[in-house]
Amino acid sequence: MKLSVKLFVGFLLISALFTAVAIVNFRLSEDVIENSDWVTRSQVVVRNSAALQRNIIDMETGIRGFLLNGNETFLIPYTQAKQLMPRLFKELSTYTTYTPEQTSKLRYIVDVQKRWEQDYAEPLIAITRADMADSTVKDISFKVDSLLVGEKDLMDSLRVAFKDFNAYEYKVRKDRLNRLSNSIENTRQVSTILTIISVILGLSWAYYITRLISTRIMIMVNLADKISKGDYKTQINDNANDELSMLSLSLNSMATTIDETFSELDRKNKELDQFAYVVSHDLKAPLRGIEVASRWVEEDMGRQLPENVREYLAMMRTRVHRMENLINGILALARIGRTTPVDEQVDVGELLHDTVDLINIPPHFRIIFPEALPVIFTARIQLQQVFSNLISNAIKYNDKEEGLITIGFKESEEYYTFSVKDNGPGIDADYHERIFVIFQTLQERDAVESTGVGLAIVKKIVEWQGGTIWVNSEPGQGATFTFTWPKK
Repeated sequence: MKLSVKLFVGFLLISALFTAVAIVNFRLSEDVIENSDWVTRSQVVVRNSAALQRNIIDMETGIRGFLLNGNETFLIPYTQAKQLMPRLFKELSTYTTYTPEQTSKLRYIVDVQKRWEQDYAEPLIAITRADMADSTVKDISFKVDSLLVGEKDLMDSLRVAFKDFNAYEYKVRKDRLNRLSNSIENTRQVSTILTIISVILGLSWAYYITRLISTRIMIMVNLADKISKGDYKTQINDNANDELSMLSLSLNSMATTIDETFSELDRKNKELDQFAYVVSHDLKAPLRGIEVASRWVEEDMGRQLPENVREYLAMMRTRVHRMENLINGILALARIGRTTPVDEQVDVGELLHDTVDLINIPPHFRIIFPEALPVIFTARIQLQQVFSNLISNAIKYNDKEEGLITIGFKESEEYYTFSVKDNGPGIDADYHERIFVIFQTLQERDAVESTGVGLAIVKKIVEWQGGTIWVNSEPGQGATFTFTWPKK
């Protein structure tokens, strides 16, 4: 399976789980809302029931007050309550629609109230008014007493009905409150569980993908590290057949190409070594023959040899020596980096003094050394060769009667920095880069014996060690060659 497909599947799975969480939460929230609505509706029912019961009591109180003293003022509460009764019954009926038991109880209360009003309340009011209008009406007290007994029984039944109605409503409310609490708790638990599952699944999938990618990337990094250390035959075994497999295939192909390239380079180097040996042997042998032949001619002719011919023979031997030095310089340049010199502890101060002792220093030259020079771990021969070439050049090209060479030294966090400064003729800025190119010299070869290879060797050694070299100079102001030598 491709990596992109795995990522998409993981995203799809997590999305589906979060969608399921949302749906479950929505369903549970509907249950919570429904139970909450029931509780709210029950509170309204109880409140309206209490209001209805108060109005009925007001009606009963008004009638009894009117019966006692015959004052119409006592009928005001009765009249007001009578006007409110239809609306209160209607509202209460609306809120009890979803409870058949309460609907039945409310219908019974309505019937009893209407019966109480029609059979007892209104007749009592009418009898009392008639008695007040005509005191000769007979048997009125008997009729009132009879109605009052019936009214009291009916009112007692009404109170019992209200008590039963409210008790049932309280029971319904308590049940709905329990269901509401349970639904809230279920919602909380289910949401928490699903959220935890979603998070765990998401983290697990992310860890799996991250682990998969990082592990395979580390394999590739190890491959690159092995290649950097010269193991070009290493390969990655990757059968996943995804996007990273393509990268692994490319790295394997690169390793194979590098291996083939370095194998070919090694073969070419061996051919070059053989060629260098042949050049060194086959070219030096004729040169030595020419030098020997010129000396034989000079010895055989003796005093009879014309002076101009003697000069030509000397010039011939000079050219032979230059050619031999040139061949040696080219071979030395070609060998740099082909072999790994042995690093050792090198006292740079001691090395400089040894180098100066090996060079033929003219009497009019003075060399100034730094007060303190480091002891470093490096290739002694190569560092000595750099100093030897730079000091030799400073002597060779100096045109002053009193030559002065100053060796400088500085140390930084990563490099040692050395410099060789002379008081010679200086170098024009146009030639600062050119002098490091092989065979490039600033003077005629016959004026100064030079092969044009020395600075090229110095530059190659310094750069192979990981440092840099440059020159600061102006015509007539001498030259300062500075190079950095990395710390091991």
